[in-house]
Amino acid sequence: MTKPTAPDEQHSIYHIKVIIKDTEPAIWRTIQVPSHVTLYKMHRILQLVMGWQNSHLHEFVIDGKSYGESHPEYGLEMKTERRARLDELVPHQNGVFFYDYNLDDGWRHVLLVEKVLEREPGVHYPRCVAGERACPPEDCGGTRGYKELLEIVNNPEDAEYEETMAWLGGSFDPKAFDVEGVNQQLKKIR
Repeated sequence: MTKPTAPDEQHSIYHIKVIIKDTEPAIWRTIQVPSHVTLYKMHRILQLVMGWQNSHLHEFVIDGKSYGESHPEYGLEMKTERRARLDELVPHQNGVFFYDYNLDDGWRHVLLVEKVLEREPGVHYPRCVAGERACPPEDCGGTRGYKELLEIVNNPEDAEYEETMAWLGGSFDPKAFDVEGVNQQLKKIR
């Protein structure tokens, strides 16, 4: 007699490369998520793996359609992300979609489904398998502001160095990324 399969065990795993557009050197992560994940949960996953603080509006853009939470006061009308499943919207390998975070600063994340894998027994999903570079600080002004911030942080002689370092809480290592720390956070997501 075969053991019944739990619903989660029936789904494949999407191996996704996430890159923050227009960052140099690139800020990226490689994640593995159940293919049937909702965009609502995907938002939570991306906040953790990238290092954002979930303090701004966001949207997913898939095939020209926006998904998220509508905000009429900002003129944002979107399809709901709560029931929108990734495997129904991006049903195959090499599918590309976008995640925009902090719509004022314009952090666009490009997501590429690199592989569709079978679930590995005993592995917790979602998980982060690789990544490079620290998440930019919230409210630093998008990619242009982040580039300027890095120039200041790398030059203690800059007139804005002390003020910028105080704003950053005393330190900031743009090269830092802790995949194990991220995976500990992801274990909270079921």
